Amino acid sequence: MFDPARMLLTASYTAYLQSPSLRVSWAAAAVTLVLFIVGTAALIFFVMRRALRGRESQENSDVSLPKPSMDNPSAFMAASMQAVIQKLREQEKELAALQRRDRERAQQTERLSEAVTRNMPAGLLLISSAGLITSVNPAAEAALDVHALADRRYAEVFGKESSLSKLLAKCLSEGRTFRREEVEYTTPQGELRQLGVTISPILGKSAQVTGALCLLSAGIAHEFKNALATISGYAQLIRRESDGETAENAQLIVDQTRALTHVVTEFLKFARPLDLSTEEVPLRSLVDRVITEIREAIPEVTISSGGEFESIAGDEGLLRQALLNLARNAAEAAAGQPFGGRVEVRGAIERMPSGELQRITVTDNGPGIAADDISRIFVPFYTTKTNGTGLGLAIVQKIVVQHGGSVEVRNQPQGGAEFIVSLPLSRQGTVVGGVVDSHTAGI
Repeated sequence: MFDPARMLLTASYTAYLQSPSLRVSWAAAAVTLVLFIVGTAALIFFVMRRALRGRESQENSDVSLPKPSMDNPSAFMAASMQAVIQKLREQEKELAALQRRDRERAQQTERLSEAVTRNMPAGLLLISSAGLITSVNPAAEAALDVHALADRRYAEVFGKESSLSKLLAKCLSEGRTFRREEVEYTTPQGELRQLGVTISPILGKSAQVTGALCLLSAGIAHEFKNALATISGYAQLIRRESDGETAENAQLIVDQTRALTHVVTEFLKFARPLDLSTEEVPLRSLVDRVITEIREAIPEVTISSGGEFESIAGDEGLLRQALLNLARNAAEAAAGQPFGGRVEVRGAIERMPSGELQRITVTDNGPGIAADDISRIFVPFYTTKTNGTGLGLAIVQKIVVQHGGSVEVRNQPQGGAEFIVSLPLSRQGTVVGGVVDSHTAGI
């Protein structure tokens, strides 16, 4: 129902709400409220300040005053605040004392660490994730024959393509650890040095590589070879200046030092991690080249090949070394047989549920392998040869395993030994930085 009075009252109330005078009234009320709050806070602050001053005067005097009670709220609040402040001051003093002791312990630890690092016989380098040398000790500077290494990039100091720089790069980028690597290093003066290197990643809270720790020392091979070279040099001098039995004994020393040098070199080949340069390797042509080399080296043995050979992804140089070792061992075992020595290298493709395998079998008609020796034939330094190092077959197994394969040995019923190499035609491992990361255990 239309109600003129009600509409008039509503319009008047709306106009009143929108009038400038009402806005001024609301603003004045807001200002008054703010001033009231500020004034109240100031009054409370003034009362508490007076109460705190009175409390301090009581503490500084010898007169014992009664403890404030709830009957006097201002005094009680002031006393409570003073107690809290006093407690905070005591805790601040305790915290300062703890910080001072921690700082002293940290300084002692730092001085001890610096003393140990400075007097270490091994060289020590700390590398940041950005490739900067952040810390270096005198032994490292002496080993590298470089001074003022701090805050310089390792790639600029050692050379980007140097073995040491490549190991550091892999450590920083992949988090890999390298233990007792033998690397060649050329000093700024052009001197070639053998260094033993151990590199470990420094990991942050989230397991990210934040730097690398590098330990340097004189290479084992360098130390051995230097000693052997000295012995050989003196023995040759004695041989030239002597005759008879003395000269013969001196020649024996020379021969033995050469043999020891060969053993050290072979051991380093075995101990050094294999850095695979993967490419497509045609096994047929590789086997043909190996057979040609054996024919030239041991012409009295007949060596042949046959069967099926495919191309595989691998390191041609290392695969050649493995096949050459097997073929040479077979030829040496077959040499001297009454009806002529024979060696055969055969290939076959075997289809397995996991994929295709390339089998390479090397057989000979030699005397075979003693039953007690078969289980130890791949053990490093185990040999039945007079002049053998015991590392040839160990290196063969290491190369094959690094290619994701396996190698077996057995005696043939008709005589002679048989080595079977199995290589996957489709690799199961992954190549990371040129190094095959296979799930098959290595040596």
